[in-house]
Amino acid sequence: MSAVSVCSRVRFDPNHYGDFIVFSYSTTLFTNEFQLRAKVSPKEIKVALCVHGNQSSYHPAFANNASFHSLCVIWAGNSGNWSFSVDGQAFDGGNLQHPSKHIRGDGFFTVGQEQDMLNGSLNSEKTFCGSITQLYIWNRTLGASEIQTMEKECKPVISGLIFKWNTSGLIIKNNFIQMHRESFHCRVISQMPNKDTCVTYDPDSGKCYMDLCETQNGNDNQFQKDNTENFPNTPFFTEVIKYLQASPDLEDFNSTSPTDSELLRLSLIAQSVVKVINNSPGIITPSDLLYLTQTIEMAAAAQANKTSVSSAIVMSMTTNYLNLASGLIDPAMEKQWEDLKPLGIQHRPWMVVENIDKLLWALADTIYAEKTSFKVSSKNLDVYMEPKRLSQMSCSCVYKPSTQAVQSGSQDEILIPDTEVQRVYSLGHKDVMFIHSYYSSLSDILFQSEIKAPVLQKTDSARSSVRRLATAIISATVRDVSMGKNVPVSVQYSLSTVKKVEYSKPVTPACVFWNVSMMGTYASDWSDKGCVVLHSGSDTTSCFCNHTTNFAVLMNYMEIRWSAEEESILTKLTFIGSGASLCALVVTLMLFTVLDIPKSDRISIHKNLFISLTLAQIVLLCSGSAIHNKVACTMVAALLHLFFMAAFSWMLVEGLLLWSKVVTVNLSEDRHMKYYYLIGWGLPVLIVTITLASASGNYSADGHCWLSVQNGVIWGFAGPVIFIIMVNIMVLTRVVVITISTAKRRSLMLAANTSPVEQVSEQIRAAIKAVLVLLPILGLTWLCGVLVPFSIIMAYIFILLNSLQGLFIFLIYGVYNTEIRNTVRRFKERRKAQNFSNCGSSRPSSSVHSSRPGSSPVPGSLGGLGVDANHPGSFSTASDSTSLSYSHERKEESGVRKRICCMSCCFQYS
Repeated sequence: MSAVSVCSRVRFDPNHYGDFIVFSYSTTLFTNEFQLRAKVSPKEIKVALCVHGNQSSYHPAFANNASFHSLCVIWAGNSGNWSFSVDGQAFDGGNLQHPSKHIRGDGFFTVGQEQDMLNGSLNSEKTFCGSITQLYIWNRTLGASEIQTMEKECKPVISGLIFKWNTSGLIIKNNFIQMHRESFHCRVISQMPNKDTCVTYDPDSGKCYMDLCETQNGNDNQFQKDNTENFPNTPFFTEVIKYLQASPDLEDFNSTSPTDSELLRLSLIAQSVVKVINNSPGIITPSDLLYLTQTIEMAAAAQANKTSVSSAIVMSMTTNYLNLASGLIDPAMEKQWEDLKPLGIQHRPWMVVENIDKLLWALADTIYAEKTSFKVSSKNLDVYMEPKRLSQMSCSCVYKPSTQAVQSGSQDEILIPDTEVQRVYSLGHKDVMFIHSYYSSLSDILFQSEIKAPVLQKTDSARSSVRRLATAIISATVRDVSMGKNVPVSVQYSLSTVKKVEYSKPVTPACVFWNVSMMGTYASDWSDKGCVVLHSGSDTTSCFCNHTTNFAVLMNYMEIRWSAEEESILTKLTFIGSGASLCALVVTLMLFTVLDIPKSDRISIHKNLFISLTLAQIVLLCSGSAIHNKVACTMVAALLHLFFMAAFSWMLVEGLLLWSKVVTVNLSEDRHMKYYYLIGWGLPVLIVTITLASASGNYSADGHCWLSVQNGVIWGFAGPVIFIIMVNIMVLTRVVVITISTAKRRSLMLAANTSPVEQVSEQIRAAIKAVLVLLPILGLTWLCGVLVPFSIIMAYIFILLNSLQGLFIFLIYGVYNTEIRNTVRRFKERRKAQNFSNCGSSRPSSSVHSSRPGSSPVPGSLGGLGVDANHPGSFSTASDSTSLSYSHERKEESGVRKRICCMSCCFQYS
């Protein structure tokens, strides 16, 4: 080629730095014939082009932000000029002149690896870390306007396109994707009766077909049919080979034709794979899944247009591959499908469905002449195929899945009305094949994924509806075998809801079909075009669609979805508030540790609460760096769970101690810190351990390092928090009642000097003080979280109150704390006394000799609230006190004995 353009969507792993290869093309003359390299640093990504062994300098491309970017490289052989484009905009260029002004053919194009020799000696140190998808190659230079158009329309320019992204043209080999460019000579495999046959992939049509390996097909991709020697070197296929070796040899089928032998061989492979899936499902890997998915498509290509083949052999092979497909879409394979995300494979299990359709169409074309019906029913898949002569049909065509595939009590069915049958007949279609399929368990794999189909109606509110697959998938196809094409007809179908979201409110169902009109670019998705809801019940939805394909019902669930700008503001507020709280908590801890504050259970509880909040804020601020590492993200989620749970546990202890001292007036001086430690730290450890053990690998959510909501893990935090908040609300309510009662009695005592309005104001002021003082340590600001789904304003309030919790604690329990202020004042008095003594004067008798607390404040202070000595369990306001107190202790200055005053009586003990 005298010119080449390569465009792809790339995402670099932000946790891996160094020099990596995005793609490399090697030939017999140059191992670095055409290569794109990247230098990854923590802040940015730089790229360099290498042509005919000559490399350009590295040029900054985009920030290392773990996002997908469109990257294009263009090279013109005549001038040697090259240029880069990122996200539709050209950003740099240069010249790499070489005597050879062409990119040679008969080479190997490898994605994500450097080839130190032709198709070999792969350098593991330069293996690409990240995701590469939607890669296209042209045999000409693309213009700037064409690149911008592709970026806007998300589809490639057709002119000059020689490779279109499709996983059928990819081969997974040793955990990297190798894409064979142009056509190359296949190795001769002695075990294959048809030794010179290759599967050929046409990038323009996106289809595979069989052809001779020696045939040169220009832009087509060819790769030899699978055999036991070409299986991936994985534990799964090692077991498959063992089963194949124990199966009858192909040489035993002497009475069959070469074509039949080929299909029998493919059938044996499918049988062996099914046995391994059933016996050892745990050893299958994501790359094995992708390889097997391609195998189903190749099986369809192998039997396409084989009119002379035995129908029994074709049906046997199809049955085996349908059983294989059933195993691949089993709910037990959900994790393996999810692990294909890093490869950029967006629709994952749907590739199996699309390949099953191709397999069934090929089967229909083969067996129709014999007027034979076909039926397969397995755990996850039900298929029924029946030939019909439309001239003899006078009723509707109804398909109901077999009892093995459908769930108990389900009313799933699909119907082609008799009017449609007559219409198809009037169009000249005489003999057709009705093909039906039903996927009972696919929703178990696809349910957790949000459906983002632009053709579906969307809401404009912040609380947008999230669409999730909530039913089985059912399909109907009318195929005119004589014409080799499918006939569109209108259908009616009913599907039962098998997946519901417990924590969200379902809004409306949407009747949809799987749109494969853009199969070439793998941009297929759900669409509701031509489909309407006929009836929607609590468990069943009936739909009408004016065409045939794979149908399902999506449920819209109300979830909070703010705009990108609002999300950004909320994130910034969280980090700013958490940072300020962290600093404030550290200072508060230092004050409680350094200053000579009398020790008590209350002080110890305060310290533990502050420590747990500090640790939680530290982990929260660092959690963003662990998003792209599953193990690290799970650890961060567990630490956040532990420390926030510990903070709430100590808030519960604060509430219990407050109730003991203020409400029940427990005057005992016995210390119970060992029980408090058990609640404050032991209970959170127990809760987190149980939650981790029961989460079954789904502890953290996708996209952020916190507890998963979809599978209910969040209740391991929300449940205990709700209980603690309810208990502390009861405590606060009782404290406020006592505070108002105390203020009322004080007002009655001072009634002669105050007006009724002033008395009410005094009571309100006392209640507000009590609430403000206790809110930060009782965790009641988290109640705002309940109202977040209803307003963005509540989201801002919730973020501000909770991220600034540490700052409130610093102000109330640090700056305005009577004990701390008195301790600081005594420290200053000592300094003055020492200075006076150092000046040669005698020590004054009024100097301070003991650490005498001015009062015993409650968890914090906000001026003016104290305990009424004449009314235990009540609060009073003293002009010289700025603390809320639940201690009924007074220490004599001599320190010999204490007095406890209660109910106007004085008890004395030594």
